[in-house]
Amino acid sequence: MTTRHLVSLVTGVLILSILFPIGLSLWLAHRQVEKRFNEELDIFSSRVALRTERVSDQAKAALTHIASFKGEPCSSAHLLAMRRVSYSFRYVQEVLYLKNSIPVCSSLEKESHIPAFPPPMKITRDGYRAWFTAQNDLGIKRYMAALGSDSYIVMIDPASFIDVIPFGAWPIDVAIIGRERNTVVASSGNLDLAILPLIHHETPLRLENRGIQYAIHPFPEMGITIVSWAPTAPLERSWYRQAFIWLPAGIVTGLLAAAFILRILRRLQSPRHRLQDAIDNREINVHYQPIVSLSSGKIVGAEALARWQQADGTFLSPEIFIALAEQTGLTEPLTRLIIDTVFEDMGSWLKSHPEQHISINLEASDLASETLPTLLSTLLNRSQISPSQIALELTEREFADPKTSAPIVARYRNAGHSIYIDDFGTGYSSLSYLQNLDVDVLKIDKSFVDALEYKNVTPHIIEMAKTLKLKMVAEGIETTRQEQWLRQHGVHYGQGWLYSKPLPATAFILWAEQRL
Repeated sequence: MTTRHLVSLVTGVLILSILFPIGLSLWLAHRQVEKRFNEELDIFSSRVALRTERVSDQAKAALTHIASFKGEPCSSAHLLAMRRVSYSFRYVQEVLYLKNSIPVCSSLEKESHIPAFPPPMKITRDGYRAWFTAQNDLGIKRYMAALGSDSYIVMIDPASFIDVIPFGAWPIDVAIIGRERNTVVASSGNLDLAILPLIHHETPLRLENRGIQYAIHPFPEMGITIVSWAPTAPLERSWYRQAFIWLPAGIVTGLLAAAFILRILRRLQSPRHRLQDAIDNREINVHYQPIVSLSSGKIVGAEALARWQQADGTFLSPEIFIALAEQTGLTEPLTRLIIDTVFEDMGSWLKSHPEQHISINLEASDLASETLPTLLSTLLNRSQISPSQIALELTEREFADPKTSAPIVARYRNAGHSIYIDDFGTGYSSLSYLQNLDVDVLKIDKSFVDALEYKNVTPHIIEMAKTLKLKMVAEGIETTRQEQWLRQHGVHYGQGWLYSKPLPATAFILWAEQRL
């Protein structure tokens, strides 16, 4: 990346780090106000629904109570009983006694002059009849809610249903609408009649119309829909108030974030320097994945795998940093670190167990190194272990030019190291090609182990290895079924999560000591 591009990137990140918290704070302010506004509309509707149910339950209780009267209809005792019900049940305005649907007397009049009630507008699930009517004994033109049984009707002021005081910061109005006939049973304000066609929705609905926010809540079991509404103008004013609270916080957060990012960017190095520092500081460690005999189940060695733990505790994929090492010319220093770590970790253990070995991966550029053979020889002599206990793994890519690789591979073999061809089957994979490779062990790639039963190439690879009398190691074994298949087809060794994941040196030695 050029300096110009780096400066542009840093500038962009800094601007974003300042603007994003400010924008987020404004969005949060708007979101907070809108959320509170809608919550209050919903809560208010719920309170009205609860109040409606409570009034309805009390009306039913009043009907049950007066139905227990056994005296003479419309007698003084009967009138007194109806008046007591009207007085005792706070939402009941009047009690009517009926005969053949015609009011005979009431808690207000000994002789009622109300005409016969028409068929009910609704019959509730529990059998009560309901009307919305202006009929009364006082001659007052005022609609009342009426709930009746066979012999009695109680009259209820519809305002009782919505007599709920808003507790929030917004002036909220509410209306109760009968779902069957779109009748406005009660309303605390002037409801826009354009809303009425929407009351038959089966799920809650929210909409804004002409600067008014509506929350429509259907209650089909009660036969009503409750609509609450409030103007949005106070919402905007509240948003401004919230913005004054959130905006300074956003600005401060943005500046702090910018300072933090600037500090990080100043310290940030190129990937090459990060890898170089990790090698110099020995931050790249080695984990060991056991290799076991498929015939006996005992350990025969392990593959050394590089691991680079990041500051946050995660591990960077070896595919990333090994490829980076190849691109930046750091392959040899990385390989030297891995070899040195293997001898430091496992030297004493290998000396105590001469039948065990550790295999180390080499990259293509490592083959051109004149210092790696010398390093291996020095460490072998110092640790007093056999060269056969350090195997070297090369991929097919490293053998792409046999004229170049053959003399170097021969040098390592003559020194006593076994040569593994790693990930076999993913490259050239022919018998004639394999015959030209001076190797001792063939490793079957995990992709072929994963699909043993339906990939014809796996048995073909095994037969090639048998023809050339090569030992075989199957990678990535995860199930006993795979293990059994490989054993039956003559594969000698295996490694994979069926046995163990790659382990740090101490954990590997503890694992291995149990399986010698």
